Amino acid sequence: MSDKTFLVHVKVENRQVRKRLEEIIQSDPALRIQAFDKTGRPDLAIYELGDDTERDFQVLQSLMNSNALGEVFLTSNRTDSQLLLKAMRMGVKEFLIQPLNEQDVRQALAGFKARIGQVSGHTIPGKIGRIISIMGSKGGVGTTTVAVNLAVSLAETKAIKSIALVDLNAVVGEIPLFLAVRPSYHWGEIMQNIGRLDSAFLMNIMVRHSSGLYVLPSPSKLNGYPVATPDTMQRVLNVLRDMFDVVVIDGGQSMDSAYLKVIEMSDALLIISILSLPCLHNTHNLLQSLKGLSILPQDRMRVVINRYLKKSDVSIPEAEESIRQKIFWSIPNDYKATMSAINQGKPLSQVVSKAPVTRSISEMANYLVKEDNEDTAKRPKRFSW
Repeated sequence: MSDKTFLVHVKVENRQVRKRLEEIIQSDPALRIQAFDKTGRPDLAIYELGDDTERDFQVLQSLMNSNALGEVFLTSNRTDSQLLLKAMRMGVKEFLIQPLNEQDVRQALAGFKARIGQVSGHTIPGKIGRIISIMGSKGGVGTTTVAVNLAVSLAETKAIKSIALVDLNAVVGEIPLFLAVRPSYHWGEIMQNIGRLDSAFLMNIMVRHSSGLYVLPSPSKLNGYPVATPDTMQRVLNVLRDMFDVVVIDGGQSMDSAYLKVIEMSDALLIISILSLPCLHNTHNLLQSLKGLSILPQDRMRVVINRYLKKSDVSIPEAEESIRQKIFWSIPNDYKATMSAINQGKPLSQVVSKAPVTRSISEMANYLVKEDNEDTAKRPKRFSW
């Protein structure tokens, strides 16, 4: 960690908000509060929007144009999309919604330190987030159900401080419905503004769920948005890995070039299947195709059996023989509980916390965390499966 100290101005009229911001800033030895009446250019200015937002934006734009400020964060109790979009276009790095969420503030400050530390030549380590990709061997096997509930379970573990869930199912993405969130933006905006991509831009597009999970939704319709390419997906994932401890990706059944890049960058690929001969046949072909492409080591490709029934016509050993690979995990079937959670727009842990299906996904999340923690010294950037 660098011994560089960064100066922060806090111009916030709301006393309670200002006090909380100052407490958080003062708890970080790399940051020091500098009053607005002091001379010297601050590295960061946190500015509260008042009733006259047009005037506030004009003043800030003038200060930014004259290079009187370093980075700028805005805070407000207003959250309308036009306000956020204007701030993003102006170059504001973070928009802190009131009432403040301490984790959001600390994450924003960590991103600021990482960015300015790189510019000034001081090394400030950021996150090296893990990427878990989840894809279905065919449609209708519950890929999104597993992705959503695994991500929430990881968010609920004490070992994971920050987690993102990315929906790559263009047009048919359903994650917002599964979590009852109403996003204002989606990754189509990123593809359209890829030149402006950084942690602040990405954070303003993502929506936060009550579990602490951050969601990057897919477009509900394409409407001329540029399609994702291997290069743009790599850029997005690199930023996400710097921001979050874990990034869970719902890839649906896509095998286009952009998603192959996602798989290549993944620390783990979970392939969702069920115990039916057609699905297992697809799973086998998918595994063989991925092995032939050599974009991901075989030990990082794991098969998860969803909707498992002990009295199924096809047993786990027979499934393993069919796909020529060991089954990593099996999630018990519970149609009623799962559909109830989906229809309520809630994760399983909030609807049926003690159900076998919920416990199974939670145990899988804990297993993944444990596996990674046990081998961190040897392979700090990978899940060691």
